[in-house]
This record gives sequence, C-alpha cells and structure tokens, in this order.
Amino acid sequence: MPVRKKRKGPKKPARKKKCRFCMNPTMEISYKNEKMVQRYISDRGKIVAKRVSGNCAKHQRMVARELKIARFLALAPFIREHYR
Repeated sequence: MPVRKKRKGPKKPARKKKCRFCMNPTMEISYKNEKMVQRYISDRGKIVAKRVSGNCAKHQRMVARELKIARFLALAPFIREHYR
C-alpha cells in the first residue's frame, strides 16, 4: 500500500520589507558612505535586488546609481576577487 503524503496548510505570506530610506528620510544615499555601499553589494559584487534589500523602486534606483559611481571611482569592486 503506497504511503500518502500529508497535505501542508497554506503558508503565511512573507512580511513585506519596509524601505529603510522611506522610514528614515534623514538617511543619506551617497557613494561616499562606505557602510551603505557595502550593504547593497552582494558577496559576488552584484547590486542587491529590490526584493532582497526591501527598498522601494525610487530609492533602489538611487542606490544603484550611487553604487555605479562608487565602482567607477574604485570605492567599490566590480567583482570580488575570489568567491569560490
């Protein structure tokens, strides 16, 4: 006789992340802010997605622009050296 799998109930919807910059308007988005730059770059050197970081569309565009400036000025890496 085959074993029946139990049905799992519906999952609770994941709590939506709030945009850090909308919550705290005094927070600065700048390529000079090293802590902010490192927070939004993944371990592979890519810009972290909006759904992962929790930013709204407006602030995600601003973060991406500042990260690209930081890369161009060699303040942030284009890629990590060894990520194996």
